[in-house]
Amino acid sequence: MNLLSEILKNEVYPALGCTEPISVAYACAKAASIIKKINLDKIKITVNLDPGTYKNGYGVNIPNLGNEKGNLIAAALGTIIARPELKYKIFSNVSEEKIRQAKKIIKEKRIKINVDYTKKEIYVEAVLENEKDKSVCVLNKSHFSISMLTLNDKILSSHVFREKHSDYREIIKNMSFGELVSMASNAGDKELKYIKSGIDMNLKAFEAGIKLKKIGYILKEFAFKNQDDNASRAKYICACATDARMSGVPITVMSSGQSGNQGVVAILVPYLVGKKEGIKEETILKSIALSHIINSYIKSYTGELAPVCGCAISSGAGAAAAIVYQKYPNDIKKIEGAVNNVIADIGGMICDGAKESCSLKVSSSVESAIKNAYLAISGLSVNNSNGFIEKNAQDTIKNMARLSVIGMASVDSIIIETMQNKLNAN
Repeated sequence: MNLLSEILKNEVYPALGCTEPISVAYACAKAASIIKKINLDKIKITVNLDPGTYKNGYGVNIPNLGNEKGNLIAAALGTIIARPELKYKIFSNVSEEKIRQAKKIIKEKRIKINVDYTKKEIYVEAVLENEKDKSVCVLNKSHFSISMLTLNDKILSSHVFREKHSDYREIIKNMSFGELVSMASNAGDKELKYIKSGIDMNLKAFEAGIKLKKIGYILKEFAFKNQDDNASRAKYICACATDARMSGVPITVMSSGQSGNQGVVAILVPYLVGKKEGIKEETILKSIALSHIINSYIKSYTGELAPVCGCAISSGAGAAAAIVYQKYPNDIKKIEGAVNNVIADIGGMICDGAKESCSLKVSSSVESAIKNAYLAISGLSVNNSNGFIEKNAQDTIKNMARLSVIGMASVDSIIIETMQNKLNAN
């Protein structure tokens, strides 16, 4: 198995809009596609979600829909569009008539979104009831992995996911940091070409985002008006790209760890720092490969949708390691030190779902990644006498995962309760 290729194939792909409402729409579209004829005036939709998917889809703008946001409109439109083959492009060409139909279903309260707190991984169950027909589509483990498809209680397909997606994660989970770095250093031309395409894609998102004059634009125009240092520039560029995504601008970004925002951090931070420092292109691309690898590695411990912010603990740490790699590709101690530093710095940052203010968390993650990379390059890494930091990055990540999965187990339920209270109030 080519592990880097598996990571790139399963976790680093172009995404139009936030992945979680896309997966909700996809499940509904698949369930709708197996019903012979849907009566949109009668259809009833129930979607059961894991806490992380619910949280991330709750308040994020969806591309091509104006200011429409959230899981309800995603589920309704997925049902109406009924084209699961579009996957992450499912919202790429939505007519006003379809939006009107979706709003009608919502207004008539024929759609319900539930949270299943027993689900600890990605889980989307779409149940469609259409007069005499009932279809069910279940996604499990990842955003487009169908584990069950039924029509009128007859199983059309079922699958227990213990294949490539989990296999490569289990393998890298047990690798040393030296082996992770070696994987990046041995990246082939095909893989580096693909990684480079992600840079171009995400820079276009920055160009779209700066026109919105939101968080990234203000960071550039005011806070860092007279500065040209790496951190300031990278912060506003990454924030602008995130502004574009979270505001629903119909622009594709290259993801990392199945997250568009994490792709912005994992890709653009090493690229921008490397270009500024005059690092040769091949080394920059290999450093971004390492950024993707470490993002995946950390998520093999924390899970796909953790209570803590992935931009902070996974892509932020990956970006920091990548910056160190550009100057010291063989110094595993310094690379691990950068990861330890980031986790010591912002390891407890809470994820309260995907939304426009994610640009703030992205900018904080960018600053942390660059700051802590330079500290590690200078020989300073947080000592293992500090908090949950260990001598090596792998043990620190294990501690962080325990804090996230066990220690913060009730965080998502409190956040979701707050979200639902706001929804009811409105």
